[in-house]
Amino acid sequence: MRFVLALIAAMAAFPAQAVQPDEMLADPKLEARAREISKEIRCLVCQNESIDDSNAGLARDLRILVRERVVAGDSDAEVRQYLVDRYGEFVLLRPTFGGFNLVIWLAGPVLLILGGAAALIYLRRRTPEQARSAEAPLTDEERAALDRMLKDG
Repeated sequence: MRFVLALIAAMAAFPAQAVQPDEMLADPKLEARAREISKEIRCLVCQNESIDDSNAGLARDLRILVRERVVAGDSDAEVRQYLVDRYGEFVLLRPTFGGFNLVIWLAGPVLLILGGAAALIYLRRRTPEQARSAEAPLTDEERAALDRMLKDG
């Protein structure tokens, strides 16, 4: 009985294959191409996994569409472009590094560099008086007020 339970637990630990046997192509080369393309296409339902890994109904439809395009003779790039034209660039798990995406990719590092440069310029332009005023000790009135707050609080 323990063996059966261990076997069931082991089988449950393995994820189910998303690609169903009825979706697979008879030609192994075309099937391999379709699988590689499917690994690069985002599931629009799950959004965090490829259509090759997803069990969603839309992912199944997209896998079938990819296989239809491969059988029709489209190149890998043509299949990807067809999906991008139909669903937008969001469908690619690895977006292109050009156009508006280039702005998005570079905005973070550029803003970080600009912020660091602004902080450096600010710190270098401070006068010695400004630097000392930040370190000035408390006056007698401020110290008495602080003591009252600490006792009350």
